[in-house]
Amino acid sequence: MQLHEPRPVAKFITLEGGEGAGKTSCLACIREYFERRGLPYWVSREPGGTGLAEEIRALILRPRAEPVEALTELLLVFAARTQHLAGVIRPRLAAGEWVILDRFTDASYAYQGGGRGVDELVIAALESWVQGDLRPGLVLWLDVPLDIGLKRVQERGETDRMDNETRDFMLRVHEAYRRRFQSNPVTHKRIDANQPLEQVMSDLVSVLDHHLASVLI
Repeated sequence: MQLHEPRPVAKFITLEGGEGAGKTSCLACIREYFERRGLPYWVSREPGGTGLAEEIRALILRPRAEPVEALTELLLVFAARTQHLAGVIRPRLAAGEWVILDRFTDASYAYQGGGRGVDELVIAALESWVQGDLRPGLVLWLDVPLDIGLKRVQERGETDRMDNETRDFMLRVHEAYRRRFQSNPVTHKRIDANQPLEQVMSDLVSVLDHHLASVLI
């Protein structure tokens, strides 16, 4: 299969990070940012974003006795992504809206690639097949030390199948994220999430300001 040449779309922004990275607070900040500027936007999440995709999300995250094969998990994620792209992401972008996602394909490289050990070439092939040339124009990685992230997960109480993974799994996820962001310095930006919340928000706004300036030139 011939892989598509990536085409980053400036109005397509994704937020990435391991468990306990603080994505919920940062998404609230991003919503406020776009509201203040009167820009049309849509916030969604992965897996999820449509009725069917949310059902697939529940399948993926529900704790179960039966072992889930790594490839099964990856294919479920991309099945949900296919629905999301067709039902939400592409139509919203075509209408001129900004689309902001809580996780996208970088999470597949991190969780199913780094965490589960699926060959990155398999993920890249699925990425090209499902997304074509569409890629985010800005990817924000909330980078928090593993132990701090795991502590935050424990403190919030309710957990899912991913939250209950081993420390070694989470470490592999973190390292996979780090490699992704080192390899894509133009579109991928790191936010130090091991700071007071006010400073994290300030850093986030600075990156968004710079990105908006480049789009509106």
